[in-house]
Amino acid sequence: MRSILLKNGRVWDGEQFRFVDILTEDGTISRMEGQICQNADFVIDATGRTVTAGLIDMHAHLKGISSDNIGAQAEMCCFPFGVTSVVDAEGVLGDKKLMDSFLVKSQVFVKVPIKKNEPDFDTVKEKLWIYGERAVGLKVYFDTGISEVLDCSPLEKICNFAEEHHLIVMVHSTNSPTPMCDIVKTLRKGDILTHIFHGGIHNAAEAGYQSLLEAKKKGIALDLGLEGFTHTDYSLFEESVRIGVFPDVISTDLTKVSLNTRGGKYGLPMCMSVAKKAGMSEEAVFRAVTSNPSKVLGIEKKCGFLKEGACADIAVLEEMPEGRFELMDMFGHSMQAKKGYQCVLTVAEGQIIYRSSLF
Repeated sequence: MRSILLKNGRVWDGEQFRFVDILTEDGTISRMEGQICQNADFVIDATGRTVTAGLIDMHAHLKGISSDNIGAQAEMCCFPFGVTSVVDAEGVLGDKKLMDSFLVKSQVFVKVPIKKNEPDFDTVKEKLWIYGERAVGLKVYFDTGISEVLDCSPLEKICNFAEEHHLIVMVHSTNSPTPMCDIVKTLRKGDILTHIFHGGIHNAAEAGYQSLLEAKKKGIALDLGLEGFTHTDYSLFEESVRIGVFPDVISTDLTKVSLNTRGGKYGLPMCMSVAKKAGMSEEAVFRAVTSNPSKVLGIEKKCGFLKEGACADIAVLEEMPEGRFELMDMFGHSMQAKKGYQCVLTVAEGQIIYRSSLF
């Protein structure tokens, strides 16, 4: 396995920005210190760029794992965007052998079908058995357009089932039959609320963002889940950030449709750019795609941090005009920026997997 020396970059180690060089050997980070002078197979000058722990997309939809109408090819929707760890948020196809073949690290939230306001645990148990250790949690579509859900009673049963099986619960909150505060009351510490800034009925702005404030107090992870901007009202996002409430995790909720729109630029770096434009600090943005999701998923020893002895999963990002955007949400609110983050290099387990022509 080749050695890599990354020099002169601004390094995000999962907790802070600092200026150090990084040397990888045998798939791990062997040294992190100022001005490393050592021969390596690849010496990369990262001047003016940010070297970060490989990004974690905690909410995406992968081909062969999610349903055929939305699943995107795993490596194609990850490595060109600096993502070295990804979680499928549906898992209806049950193909663990395919996940085992992915070069990108992968886990899955298994969908819980809800019919006549009752969760189908037989289907869930079958999928959990198939996925084994890759199943990190359960995905609940608390959405009247997708599930036959009427109130929080099925969510209570799902949380009890998850408790028994040591699983996390992720709740898709768009088109909920109940106020968001009721969902928050039902979820447990460590569970995940996604699409937190969806517009329409029962959104976070009702009761002055009390639902999100309560979620923060309770230790529920708030996931942005942009989904090509279908599930996000920019005005709610910006207002929430202004009052000091912002997502713990930034994710794409990427599908094969959103992957190929906007000139093929939709991925986690664009979502990071949107979050920064909405007013989140750069530290909060980078934390939301590295250390925070690693803690939520319980994989801190594997992903989300750059430190000596850690797996050499690394992304190099640059904020450049090629990443500019002008986006419109489904409510008619626009957001634009002249520059945006772009990935120029991705290293997975010590191997250079992606390198942009711009770098």
